This record gives sequence, structure tokens and C-alpha cells, in this order.
Amino acid sequence: FWLDRVVFLEHVISAERIYVDPQKVEAIVNWVQPTSVTEIRSFLGLAGYYRRVVEWFSSITAPLTRLIRKDVTFDWTEECEQSFQELKMQLTTTPVLALPDNSENFVIYSDASLQGLGCVLMQYDR
Repeated sequence: FWLDRVVFLEHVISAERIYVDPQKVEAIVNWVQPTSVTEIRSFLGLAGYYRRVVEWFSSITAPLTRLIRKDVTFDWTEECEQSFQELKMQLTTTPVLALPDNSENFVIYSDASLQGLGCVLMQYDR
């Protein structure tokens, strides 16, 4: 039992924080540019597991998500490449999640647009 941290569901959990297991992110870092709809689906499926730690995940992946629609022909554009690289960068620099302090107040921030919405529950200095 005397573990200072444990890997669980591809996250490292310690007494102070929760963060993405760096070994699991390696597959995303080394992913080459998708050349088919199947490869995009596979990449988005893997990246989607971490969507809760990537700010603006839906906005970042919008160009890639458009390519998997049936009424769209596969055309890898500069916008798709930027989306692909931005998502990889976000996944390798994910924030560290701190455990809440129930004696402190919580703050909720929210935002919405025509493409998506998001909100964050946080505490100052956590």
C-alpha cells in the first residue's frame, strides 16, 4: 500500500495531483499525419480519451472532425495540419489537475460559441 503514486486509467494519481501518464502520450506524439478517414478516426479516438484535459478540444479538432463526415471528400489542408499539430502539442503539455480543498470556495467559469461550449470548476491557487 505505501505507494506515493499509482497509474490508473492512463493517469498518474498522487496525494497532490492528477496528470496524464507520460508513457501513454508517447503514441500521440509519434503519430504520423493521417492519410485516410480511418486513420483520422483512430487518432481522434485516442486523443478523445484525454479531451477533458485539453482546453478547446472540440474547436481544435473541428477541421479533423469535418473530414470524417460522409458527405466530405478527404482533403488534408493546412488547416487540418495545424489542427493535428496543435492537438498533439496540447496533449503533451496537459495541465496538472490538483485535488480540491473542500475548505476553500469553488469558482465556475463558462464560455460558449456556435461551435461548442465549455466550463471549468476551479479553486484559486489549486
